[in-house]
Amino acid sequence: MSEKVLYHVSDNVGMITLNRPDVHNAMDDEASERYAEVLDQALADDTVRAVLIQGAGKSFCSGRDITMLGQRARDESDYHFVLRAQQGRLKILDSAKPFIAAVKGATIGGGCEMALVCDIRVSSTDLKMALPEINYGILPDTGGTQYMANLIGTSRAKYLVMTGDRIGAQTALEWGAVDFVVEPDQLDARALEIAKTIASKPPLCLAMAKTMIDQSVAGAVRSGIAQELMAQSYLFKTADYQEARAALREKRKPVYKGK
Repeated sequence: MSEKVLYHVSDNVGMITLNRPDVHNAMDDEASERYAEVLDQALADDTVRAVLIQGAGKSFCSGRDITMLGQRARDESDYHFVLRAQQGRLKILDSAKPFIAAVKGATIGGGCEMALVCDIRVSSTDLKMALPEINYGILPDTGGTQYMANLIGTSRAKYLVMTGDRIGAQTALEWGAVDFVVEPDQLDARALEIAKTIASKPPLCLAMAKTMIDQSVAGAVRSGIAQELMAQSYLFKTADYQEARAALREKRKPVYKGK
């Protein structure tokens, strides 16, 4: 299990590496548990002043492993399943430590939300970013609607959430979904350079800077995430969700009732 997410510290930077390159770093239950463990480790380590999240192989993270869709590692309701995922994501928002994401290739669904909650995103030119949950009869549920709207504006966020379409690195940069774009062979070095530069600054200044800037949107983001929780808990029970899953299994176009 431990090999699915790697962790080490370099020059006060906690480096979290998603390590399932054969499936574009899709998160199964074991990978999710390990990610939660190393995230807590980075947050608790006083020597870590910034955190870098990256992916092994060609992609950052393609979201939840499709073989796990509809499954629950624990005997829990949809509400508590989503709530637990949200609480894990909010640890990054609540942390005084800056988070940097090095995104590339497939940065999809939950993987996209993992990147969006970070403070800075460095992208390679081969980025494929999307929130495709609507194609599964559901919606983003760990802050995707809120972070994306905050970064790129409500109209563009609606486009991405309502179509499930992907955008590339240049569009993501122009819209504000990522902050820097570099060639693939430069991504790791550039993201680590930014993380180390930030980590070299006074920790209290970093904490206060993140808190002050986040205060401009924190209230609205938290309110929106609470609404995501309620919406997703409902959507898991709908006929449209069941139809979307059946259509995917049967490799056909879904037929939605519309109400």
